[in-house]
Amino acid sequence: MSRNGNRIGSLDGLRGLAAGIVLIHHASLIAEPWLDPAGWAVLTQSPLKLLIAGSEAVMVFFVLSGLVVALPALRPGFSWARYFPARLFRLYVPVIAALGAAALLVKVIPRDASTMPDDSWMQDAQATSVSAGDVLSQMTLLRADYPIDNVLWSLRWELFFSLLLPLYVWVALRVRRFAVPVGVLTVVLMFAGRASGNSALAYLPVFLLGTLIAVRFDDLRGLAAGPRARRALPWVAALAGTMLIASWLARPLTAGTIAADVLWALAGAGAALLVILAVIWPRAERALGTRPMQWLGRISFSLYLVHAPILATLCYLLGAERWWLACLIGVPLSLVAAAAFHALVERQSQVLARRAGAIGEALAERASVRRVGAARKVALARAQ
Repeated sequence: MSRNGNRIGSLDGLRGLAAGIVLIHHASLIAEPWLDPAGWAVLTQSPLKLLIAGSEAVMVFFVLSGLVVALPALRPGFSWARYFPARLFRLYVPVIAALGAAALLVKVIPRDASTMPDDSWMQDAQATSVSAGDVLSQMTLLRADYPIDNVLWSLRWELFFSLLLPLYVWVALRVRRFAVPVGVLTVVLMFAGRASGNSALAYLPVFLLGTLIAVRFDDLRGLAAGPRARRALPWVAALAGTMLIASWLARPLTAGTIAADVLWALAGAGAALLVILAVIWPRAERALGTRPMQWLGRISFSLYLVHAPILATLCYLLGAERWWLACLIGVPLSLVAAAAFHALVERQSQVLARRAGAIGEALAERASVRRVGAARKVALARAQ
């Protein structure tokens, strides 16, 4: 979304690319126990990591949310009374539907964690049983763990950011002239959160990077208009990719040290640079504007919500030794399921969100009229 209300196609494409990377990342986690350690090291400690950088792709999601959710709030006439109910419906309806479907898969397909490789993603991060209490608890998005559909851990931070958006916008507007040093401070806060084990401090600042981009959006586009700046953009893209996976590239040297936490925090800055490139670099705009990227962008939220339970269920159904078949079937099946989920659930959530927003705005206007009327009555009574 831009300041004038038009969608920015390249950001949709970037969101789709990030969702696709998360999908491949989780497929790689299923494969990891069965791969040669040397091959896994090559895959994760080289530029190839960009293809399966799932956690880093989530940071891209957070920066994107900070940008596209904040941009409308910067337009004249923006209604907070409309925003809050609409945003909550937009988040919770798909989450509830996806969690219900995931819980049903756990109920229908028997799961025994002992049949999965020890200390693997399949054994450690997947629910083997569910109860109504489990579903209701995870549905709130207030828990720290989400074994039924473990991607929901990030939606918890999306929820907190959405509720705190007025604060984010207020801060970003007041420090807009110092966006770069504040961005550096944001990365420092991420490092502090990572080093101390404070997840809120590690992840919530990432959204501020996107909000800072929103308040300097027009300036950034103008800055990249010159030919000298355009020539530098490929180098900026290389820098952004390196920062995004720096903690992995340096893992043999920094594992277990504070330097690893510093490099992890740099991924937030790399994600922010990638989002900026998506809107100022013509090559990136063209690549992200292609039909496949736009289609992925359209179903990206649905894909993010449904793919992990599908991959996990197939792995349990086919057996751990047939992990390759689970991935081979699960990746395209996740895309198909995401398209169906988008059509049947996500679109309806958008309709419900618009209605909820309209109701919220109408109630706020009615309350405002009542307050004005009451104030007038008090004024008249005092005048008499």
